[in-house]
Amino acid sequence: MPGYLTKQESIAVAGVPNLIIRSLLDRQQFFDPAGEGARLGISSATWPLFGLLWPSGAELAARMARHPVRSGERVLEIGCGLALASLVGHRRGADVTASDCHPLAGIFLKENLRLNDLSDMRYRTGQWGQPEDDALAVPTSSLALKVSGQFDLIMGSDVLYERDDAGVLAAFIDAHAMPVSQIWIVDPHRGNRPAFSRRMASHGFSLVEERLDRLESAQQTAYRGRLLTYSRGACVVGT
Repeated sequence: MPGYLTKQESIAVAGVPNLIIRSLLDRQQFFDPAGEGARLGISSATWPLFGLLWPSGAELAARMARHPVRSGERVLEIGCGLALASLVGHRRGADVTASDCHPLAGIFLKENLRLNDLSDMRYRTGQWGQPEDDALAVPTSSLALKVSGQFDLIMGSDVLYERDDAGVLAAFIDAHAMPVSQIWIVDPHRGNRPAFSRRMASHGFSLVEERLDRLESAQQTAYRGRLLTYSRGACVVGT
């Protein structure tokens, strides 16, 4: 790929066949010649983060591999990055839309769909806090539409990475969640969780937390974090 280096790996997710994932080689990759990332508030330091596989993303993918595929259920992944959880759901037949604000996220998703011989999957630009009338909200390189409509299940991993004093993430989720809906957030014990949960409660969501902490073993890597499941309406908590 011009401007940056990539690698290709076979990624195991329990319960589904391995996925071939093309990702950035490392955190040193950066390529924003037209300044699209900069206009969206993505610095040179954070630019590569979308294109790496992260432990919390693997946890979300594992949860999606166990989630029953339900007829009519619409699923949205926010801040998807390489969209591992979305790819797992899509492969299993779920109606999934992946979303991110990075200019190249949609391009990498399309390539990873091709590498795994999967059919096309919806990708939308999703950036909480972005003014609706801001023409720069849609990266020209991806030519993606914005997230629209409402979903039964919204999922994300490691999206509570910064303070959100205005509550724009919770408001974004509320705008795109059905009146009866469930939200999964895999969070690696970040300090912004309590404030986010209070804002979700103000939108009518109740919370159940599940600790995901485990020690390293021959079969798996260590992980520290939790699954935050927010439910609204008559939605039943669980997988």
